[in-house]
Amino acid sequence: MLENLTFYLILVIITVLLVMLAKKIKVAYPVLLVLAGLGISFIPGTPKIHIEPELIFFIFLPPLLYEAAWATSWKELWRWRRIVVSFAFVVVFITSLVVAFVANHFIPGFSLALGFLLGGIVSPPDAVSAGAILKFVKIPKRYSSILEGESLLNDASSLIIFRFAMIAVATGQFIWHEAALSFLWMCIGGAGIGILIGIFFMKMHRLLPTDANIDIVLTVVTPFLMYLVAEELHASGVLAVVCGGLLLYNRSHSFLATSSRLGTLNVWSSLVILLNGIVFMMIGLDLPQIVSGLETDLFTAFGYGVLITVILVITRIVAAYGAVFTTMIMRNFITVADRQNPGWKVPALIGWTGMRGVVS
Repeated sequence: MLENLTFYLILVIITVLLVMLAKKIKVAYPVLLVLAGLGISFIPGTPKIHIEPELIFFIFLPPLLYEAAWATSWKELWRWRRIVVSFAFVVVFITSLVVAFVANHFIPGFSLALGFLLGGIVSPPDAVSAGAILKFVKIPKRYSSILEGESLLNDASSLIIFRFAMIAVATGQFIWHEAALSFLWMCIGGAGIGILIGIFFMKMHRLLPTDANIDIVLTVVTPFLMYLVAEELHASGVLAVVCGGLLLYNRSHSFLATSSRLGTLNVWSSLVILLNGIVFMMIGLDLPQIVSGLETDLFTAFGYGVLITVILVITRIVAAYGAVFTTMIMRNFITVADRQNPGWKVPALIGWTGMRGVVS
């Protein structure tokens, strides 16, 4: 790790420069960073980066989710709760099932359990990628709120699917009633742990003689503690961070001074750009190692990748139109958030913004 310190510092500098370039030429910076990482990986003498996935989750996932939760309006999230929950859980599950059957049918050696595992990996759209694209596309606020709210929760559902699929692959069996109980605990327990730790940190901010700098340090520590405690108790660390972050953001005016809030927003904006930049750069850097570990030729593997990608896009677009059709029917019986007919363009946009990223 230490022998590559210079290389990591150079990566940080390159990341900052590419983010500025992306803003200048109006291109989504995750795409530019992945391509740059891929290009750097082919330079002779480039160090090979290998970090355990669990470490990636712990370093990158909690702060990215926490910042996204702070940038999300609870009022808007509650208003669009039905479609957000349906996309974050139901659509992710359906997508995983579709990928499982396609992989089982077309890819040699893929059982349904292994296909479901693959589906859990590739099913969650990425908040950063979608957010970067939406900066250049003018759509109504209500639809961007749906995409932002969905991206907060779908990582949790995909990681839950991944965990259950891993058990099925490893043991060769899947016990539904145990899985259902585990699913309930991961969801309810994760949300509850995040809220409890959020309340604890609110008490700390109020009771201790903190200043703006200490407040910022506490906000940086908070998501890591939420994630770690939830995962140690076999609940969903993602839901813990999201629920705790939403609670603290909506109560921030009651326990943070104005200087602390402004300082926190500035620090988190810089931190998230850095973390996103590094992780997307690492995706590109890691591709040559993935290719070298293939047990089939590159052309065949590329064909499988294109097949799964097409299935993901089609499934999500069909789900988006299905959601619109369902809403049009249900508005005759219940009160829905939006009674307007969105037409055909908005569902296509919501379907197309299902870009995969950090978690996958």
